[in-house]
Amino acid sequence: MTTDGSATLVRLPKQVPLMRRLPLAFFILPLSVARQDKHRSVFVTLRAGKSIVKTLCCALLILSLSVVPKSRAQSVKELTVGAAADLSPALKDLGDSFERKTGIHLKFSFGASGALTQQIENGAPFDLFFSADMDYPRQLVCDGQADASTLYQYAVGKLVLWVAADSSLDVEHKGMNALLDPSVKKISIANPQHAPYGRAAVEALKHAGIYDRLADKIVMGENVSQAAQFAESGNAQAGFVALAHAVSPGMQGKGKYWEIPGDYYAPLAQGAVVISRSPHKKQAAQFLEYVKTKPAAETFQRYGFTLP
Repeated sequence: MTTDGSATLVRLPKQVPLMRRLPLAFFILPLSVARQDKHRSVFVTLRAGKSIVKTLCCALLILSLSVVPKSRAQSVKELTVGAAADLSPALKDLGDSFERKTGIHLKFSFGASGALTQQIENGAPFDLFFSADMDYPRQLVCDGQADASTLYQYAVGKLVLWVAADSSLDVEHKGMNALLDPSVKKISIANPQHAPYGRAAVEALKHAGIYDRLADKIVMGENVSQAAQFAESGNAQAGFVALAHAVSPGMQGKGKYWEIPGDYYAPLAQGAVVISRSPHKKQAAQFLEYVKTKPAAETFQRYGFTLP
């Protein structure tokens, strides 16, 4: 007001809108500011717009999701392999050397090839399958259970007639005719219904012309490994087993054997394949590639297999 009592208009500086002056953090959640004193109280409530909150929440969610795969993207530490029983010594050696090179552990489940095939058909969580023949892997391929592009023949197995070291049976010179000795009460073989080595044993006995004379003495193991156990334990006086078992460290010095001539039975061509539903196909294929290397081939040969 002037000295003559007239009013003068005073222009205040232009105010910056409150919403523009607040830091971004204030828009994330509703903010209440209260100030009270002796004479007055001021209550100001600011609520962020729904669209801003929604945008920020989405951004945070996307950021969190982008971090999760990084924490879960752990390298595969284990593969599960279903394998024919004759491969127990060789694959354990190969698995150990592969783990030293890659850090990937191989968990083996050994059994009869036919039984393992049935398990895979029923959903068993195998990444790889190593069979004692080529028929079972091909069956899985035809059924859509295995990847055809990975089918690989890794070795050819051999069948032997094995007896305990203290046995009086001279299998090394008499071959299968030694089984006609009256002291032979039981002869162990793998079950030919689902074990390729069992089928080979029956074929060999028939080729020698003595199957009918010995059929009543045959006892069957679930797989060729169990047939070897029957002979080793003395529950059978002789057994048809894989050469891989006969030369394995666990059997050395415990027995003597005669290698069945190759023309007595169909070749035991053995194949492997990656299972279609495996969540670790890349690593499974990596082990299969390792099986094709020279060191792996030497391991198979050390256990009596021949290369295809």
